[in-house]
Order: sequence, then structure tokens, then C-alpha cells
Amino acid sequence: MKTKFAATAMFIASAMLVGSPAFAQLTRDQVKAEFAEAVRTGDIMSNRGGQKLNERFPDRYPAKQAQSTLTREQVKAELAEAQRTGDMVVGQSGRKLNEIFPDRYPVQQPRSILTRDQVSAELIEAQRTGNYVMAGEESGLCNEVHPYMHAMQ
Repeated sequence: MKTKFAATAMFIASAMLVGSPAFAQLTRDQVKAEFAEAVRTGDIMSNRGGQKLNERFPDRYPAKQAQSTLTREQVKAELAEAQRTGDMVVGQSGRKLNEIFPDRYPVQQPRSILTRDQVSAELIEAQRTGNYVMAGEESGLCNEVHPYMHAMQ
């Protein structure tokens, strides 16, 4: 009884799988069109080196166009902002304009990710636990140099 049920279940499952759109066969015209497109773009394997034709001979095939995720206006706005702040690499040195000529561009202030209240809370906690660097001749964290002065963690 189990064997009959298992065989029937396997038959039904395989019939559903083969009938799914993933296994739908392409027509002859569709295959010809795909092959012609692959030949035109060089997107077929060459007989040497394991590379596609457009990889071996890039000058013989049209370049693939990269799709941008930004609009033209967004790119223009980014360029204008980079020009205004000097955040553009110049020459082969890899340095930015605002690094080469800092007097020509506004100073960029580092932005903190913490609020004033969060910093104050961290300071109070560090003072309570002694988790801060001591100044003076004895270097190290205060709770390590003077463990008796601070609450146990």
C-alpha cells in the first residue's frame, strides 16, 4: 500500500514539475533569435581559453551599457556639490582639491552621531566606573590604577 501511494505521489509531483513554466520549451524562432543576439553581442563561448568572444575580442563587439540608478539631475547636483566643497580627485596623486587647496573651500565639520545628552550620559558613566584615561605620571584607566575608588562593574 505504501509503495503504491509513494509511486502515485512521485508521478503527480514530477508531472507538476515538468508542466511548470520553468520547463516550457522555447519555439524554434525564439532559439534562433536568442542565438543571433548572442552572436551579435559576442556572448558565446570561444573555442579557446574558456572566455566569451566579447571578452577575448572586446573591440569587435558593442560595449555593454551600464544602467545608472541616478537621474541626470541627481548626478548634476552631486557634481555641483563636489565642485563647491572641493571633494574631487585631481591628477594622478589621488588627492582631493580641498586637500591641496584648503583655503579655497569651506571647512567640513565632522558630524557626531551622538547627541549632547548621550555624550553627557557617557561621561557620567565613565566617571562613575572609572573607565577613563588618567592624566599624570600614572597612565592607564582610573579603575585599573585605583580599583578601590570606583564601583564594581
